[in-house]
Amino acid sequence: MNRRKFLKIAGSTGVIVAAGGAGIGTFVATRTPHAALKPWQNAGSQYADPIRNALSYAILAPNPHNRQPWVVDLRSDSEAMLLCDQDRLLPATDPFDRQIVIGLGCFLEVFKIAATHYGYHAQITLFPDGEPEEHLDERPIAYLKLIKDSQTAKDPLFAHILDRRTNREAYDITRSIAQGTLSEIDLAAGEDVIVGSVGDGPQLESLRALTRDALRDEILDPPAFQESVDLMRIGRAEIEASPDGIYLGGAFLETLNKLSVLTREELANPQSKAFQVGLDMVDEQALTATGFVWINTLGNTRLNQIAAGRSYLRVALSVTSQGLAMQPMSQALQEYAAMQPHYEKIHAMLTESSDERVQMLARLGYAEAIQPAPRWALSTRIKT
Repeated sequence: MNRRKFLKIAGSTGVIVAAGGAGIGTFVATRTPHAALKPWQNAGSQYADPIRNALSYAILAPNPHNRQPWVVDLRSDSEAMLLCDQDRLLPATDPFDRQIVIGLGCFLEVFKIAATHYGYHAQITLFPDGEPEEHLDERPIAYLKLIKDSQTAKDPLFAHILDRRTNREAYDITRSIAQGTLSEIDLAAGEDVIVGSVGDGPQLESLRALTRDALRDEILDPPAFQESVDLMRIGRAEIEASPDGIYLGGAFLETLNKLSVLTREELANPQSKAFQVGLDMVDEQALTATGFVWINTLGNTRLNQIAAGRSYLRVALSVTSQGLAMQPMSQALQEYAAMQPHYEKIHAMLTESSDERVQMLARLGYAEAIQPAPRWALSTRIKT
């Protein structure tokens, strides 16, 4: 959340200092949710068996609303079933679980990349008990098996897993993205999808406006926005208790929460200053994009969605390798009523046939570095 924007609500920095009193230095120094960030530090460092090593990286994959919907049924030190936690779906904004499946595809691709680092080939069998259609169910997403293979080449994208972030800050509009950089990003997507990107011109301006409008309409749609508000974790204690969802951390935001300025109730109230600041931030996000990348598939089956997720993960790692920031801007792709006009517009803009489906859209740009998103520990995502 943007500090400058919320100073408008608080009135002045004096409010924050007064709230902290003499102990403000200690308060600021202790607001980082270290426990919720440990999975980033522990990846690959403490597991004797190869499958836990690979899984410790996979749980760091990007996923919608940071819901971390994966559950791993561990069968041995080299075999597992990947399941979806049915309590982590997003029925308001993702009514057909498409985005959740894309997130699971991201998980699978990180797992595969990490396996190569340890000299294993990851054999992934998708939907071994059948492919779910309208909604996900209890059937497994994939059967995973690691096979030791001295001929397996290490994937160079592995080096960027721990540095990848979803960066929602404003991007530097004074720095353009070179066409060669966009071409490298496009190549990372692989051959199972259709990928496109833009870094200047009328199409960039159109996508800025479209993503801004879609973001605003999501916030202005009460059921959709309430789903996000309910998943907000404000302050260190909430983040460490539930290290999923939308995290609002740091001393500044936590102090605003203690002052009852930044609360879930205020964020959800269209008449509040917090709500209006949220709308302003939407404009800042969309209109500072200096590039966009999108991933399409021919069809919209669960297999297509998994492929899109795996490609998105490779694109995200390539973006990281180029020193760029990235944020999904997929509101216009969502299948609920308020998004229908944006859905039609973006498909008219970014597809060439009626069979083609835009699965992911993300903004690109240069931005200041941010800390990683909180994660549940691997042990909480495994059942044996």
